[in-house]
Amino acid sequence: MLKEDAVTPSDIPEDLPESNTLPQVPLWDVFTTFVRVGLTSFGGSTQAWVYRAVVERRGWLNDEEFLAGTAVSQILPGANPVNISLYVGQKVRGWAGATAGALGMVLPAFFVIMIMAMVYRMLSQYPLTHFLLIGVATAGVGATLAAGIKVATRMERNWVRYAVGFAAFVAVGILHWPMVPVVSVLAPVSVLLALRRTK
Repeated sequence: MLKEDAVTPSDIPEDLPESNTLPQVPLWDVFTTFVRVGLTSFGGSTQAWVYRAVVERRGWLNDEEFLAGTAVSQILPGANPVNISLYVGQKVRGWAGATAGALGMVLPAFFVIMIMAMVYRMLSQYPLTHFLLIGVATAGVGATLAAGIKVATRMERNWVRYAVGFAAFVAVGILHWPMVPVVSVLAPVSVLLALRRTK
């Protein structure tokens, strides 16, 4: 009877990875990340700051995953910043991560909004206040546009995405059709086109 050769450490390739799973993200990191986003984002630029924090700096998500989360957060009921924090938290740590992300996003924003509401009540009669708010909103739009362009340049280019995106832009942005019916039509159409393209 032949004896099987024993496997020694030298027989294992050195370039073999130790594990196929990424290290688990601490819940505290999820919470503090969204606390920073909630304190620093303004004028509708939350998604741009979330992209910078979770994709560019920490690498928790890739561009495809972030874009999917952005789409989901916009079509689901509720505030988009809270939805995206739930999505990212759930992706990296399950429901506990979703809870930590949502709390991190909501708590600082709540106190900031209360303080800003008191300040606005005292200063709303001054024209300069309204000009400052317009400037903040403009900066937020610019940050969101910059993040969108950055993601778009890194995505795989195909006509399905361009066609569906253009159709959604025309329907909602130009014709001002309600978003829910537009998404209800374009979502299944885009899925069918994507499946047909992959076959």
